[in-house]
Amino acid sequence: DAGNGEQLYECPMCSLTCTSIQILEEHVDLHLEEHSFSEGGNMSDLELAQRLQTEEDKRQRLEEEKREREEFKKLQRQYGLDSSGGYKQQFLRNMEREVDRGRMQPFEYHKRKADMMECLAFGIDDGKTKTSGVIEALCKYYQNENKDVRHVWLSAGVDHFHSSLGDRGWGCGYRNFQMLLSSLVQSSLYNDCLRDTTLIPSIPKIQSMIEDAWREGFDPHGASHFNHRLHGSKAWIGACEIYSLLTSLRIKCQIIDFHKPTGPMGTHPRLFEWVLRYYSTDNEGGAKVVCTSKPPIYLQHQGHSRTVVGIEEKKNKTLCLLLFDPGCPSQEMQKLLKQNSDRTSLKLLRKFVGSLKEKQYQIVAVDGVLSLEEKAARCRASRVLTSEKIP
Repeated sequence: DAGNGEQLYECPMCSLTCTSIQILEEHVDLHLEEHSFSEGGNMSDLELAQRLQTEEDKRQRLEEEKREREEFKKLQRQYGLDSSGGYKQQFLRNMEREVDRGRMQPFEYHKRKADMMECLAFGIDDGKTKTSGVIEALCKYYQNENKDVRHVWLSAGVDHFHSSLGDRGWGCGYRNFQMLLSSLVQSSLYNDCLRDTTLIPSIPKIQSMIEDAWREGFDPHGASHFNHRLHGSKAWIGACEIYSLLTSLRIKCQIIDFHKPTGPMGTHPRLFEWVLRYYSTDNEGGAKVVCTSKPPIYLQHQGHSRTVVGIEEKKNKTLCLLLFDPGCPSQEMQKLLKQNSDRTSLKLLRKFVGSLKEKQYQIVAVDGVLSLEEKAARCRASRVLTSEKIP
């Protein structure tokens, strides 16, 4: 007591008296900090800094691992490698949405579901996205119209298939295979190879056929990428899977890799020149329109694939590919079948050099039949599956 009624507080370390408990606490803290410094406080600060840095590194590493997991899951979803189901599940979900939105009646839902289940049971496509006769219509169109076209070469007859409720967003590779196959089954050259494939297979059936090719030993590296499983998934396929499937059927084909642009502004004129040689070799002459016996060509780039069904050569020597795109609906393709079809309708198909500016393209081109020995040799070679690169 200071004698005037004021409470005093004595420091236990140096006997200094303080007039409030708060002042005493601050004073004692100074003693403790001084003691810590004299006992090697600088080392403690260093250790603290190291510990904080270690914890920060650990936090950043955990966040990076989380981002990588999320990115991997995103890629799995994007390329159909997650467990969200395949063609059948997507078809049913999309039909249910159509019913919920009032765009489909329940009786139509049940009928289409029954039709789908029947087609899947038999492994055949239902044909509801198919448009036939476009090549024949193009032949008539070019014979009567298009004064600026010097020559046009068309592939053998091919049906167009577009994506449906079951494969929208991921099925382009399968639909292009259906287009290619629709041409091959019309040629007697491939009768022996395709005697078990007289009807166009459904997408789940094509997935099983690719798995069969893998089990035969084709492209083990590619098979491992898909964990040897396609059926029941929404996995995207590309040129290597098409090559493996065709070769397993004893259909002779090759992959050509246009691995970098060969023209200005990121264009690929060598691709157009290759397609011209493919169609015009053995089909030269003075005719303006040449309907060849060549099968269509599978064309792949990052994220999408299409089918080449012909090529135009203009009078000024420029080239224009004719492409079937599985993203184009039947209603649009059927406009090409009308007798009064005009240049506007052809915009669906025509692609000039400046229109194809992806970094890389791959094509799969069919050219005959393999013997059993040739098939076995290609199976062995596909263990290191390579493509011919155009320099």
